[in-house]
Amino acid sequence: MDSRLPAHLEAAGLIRRIQAEGGFATVLQKGEREAGTILLVLCENDTNARTYERMPQLDGSRKWQESRVEDPENKQEFRDYVMRRGAQDRDLWIIELDIAQAERFIG
Repeated sequence: MDSRLPAHLEAAGLIRRIQAEGGFATVLQKGEREAGTILLVLCENDTNARTYERMPQLDGSRKWQESRVEDPENKQEFRDYVMRRGAQDRDLWIIELDIAQAERFIG
């Protein structure tokens, strides 16, 4: 049996934690409610954006890993990547977390 938390509950929990700490969090795209995967866009004051997603590990677990970093000289390329990912996978949840040291929330 899969012990994974349903995507909508994980998304809601992340958003509440960020907001409770004074940050901003929003769902950019809702994916499949139960089994969808999550792509996080982490930033601080709308700068230094990067994406994180769970990647399979050799031991069978899935850990958060940085998958893309925004180029400050070409922010549109990063936005296009995020939107393209959403268009390619309708089950994907895309959630933006805007708070200092956002990685501490996905440890």
